[in-house]
Amino acid sequence: MSRPLIGVTVSLKSGWRVFPFFAWALWRAGGRGVKIQPGSSRRTLDGLDALIVGGGDDIHFALYGGKVVSGAVFDQARDELELRLIEEADRQSMPVLGVCRGAQMINIARGGSLHQDIYAVYPDAQRISTPLPRKEVHFDPGSRLAAICGAEPSRVNALHTQSVDRLGEDIRAVAWDGAGVVQAIEATSPRLVIGVQWHPEFLVFSRRDRRLFEALVGAVKSRQAGTAAPTPS
Repeated sequence: MSRPLIGVTVSLKSGWRVFPFFAWALWRAGGRGVKIQPGSSRRTLDGLDALIVGGGDDIHFALYGGKVVSGAVFDQARDELELRLIEEADRQSMPVLGVCRGAQMINIARGGSLHQDIYAVYPDAQRISTPLPRKEVHFDPGSRLAAICGAEPSRVNALHTQSVDRLGEDIRAVAWDGAGVVQAIEATSPRLVIGVQWHPEFLVFSRRDRRLFEALVGAVKSRQAGTAAPTPS
C-alpha cells in the first residue's frame, strides 16, 4: 500500500521552517505530508487521506465570541481556510490531528470557545514557552489518546498563551496540566479526531509523541481497508 497523503496546514510566514518537522514525523510513521497554507493553490482535501491542523498565530476572537486583546496576532485567511478544511474532513470522515492552535481550531469548528489569556484564568499556570519537554501533562486513562500514548503522565513542550474553554459538540477534554489547563481534546465518536496543545512534531526523540503520527497514518490505512484502527504499540 502506498504512503497515505496527509494535508498539513501551516502559516504563510513560518511554514517553511515548521512543515519539515511534520513531514519527517509523518514519513517515519509511514505517511507523506502535503503542505497547505493561505495563498497556495491547494484549497481542499482532494486527493488527501487525512488532515493535520498545525500551530501558529492566535485564532481571531470573532470566531468564538471573544474580545479584542492587545498584542494578539491573527491570520484570518488561515482561520477561514482551516475551518473549511475541518468541515470537509468531517464530511468525508477523515482522521484529523490538531496541534496547538490546531486543537483550538477543532474545538471552535465544533462550536466551542477559547480562553484568550491562560494566565488571567489560571494564575497558577507555569509560564513556559519552549519547544523542549518541560511541562507535565496528565491523561484521562480511559481516553483514546491514553490508549495511543500511554496513560502515565508525560512531559511535553509549550508554546501557547490560549487554551480550550467551553468544549465544542462531541468533543471532550482528555489531558490537563497541573494548573487544570486543558492540554488535549478528542472526539467522542469512533473516528480519530484528536487535538493536543503541545507540539509533538518538535519532540523528535519522544516515542510517545511519535505514536500520534503513527495512529493518524494507521487510522487512514484502516479506513482504506474498512477495518477498525489499531492502537500503536
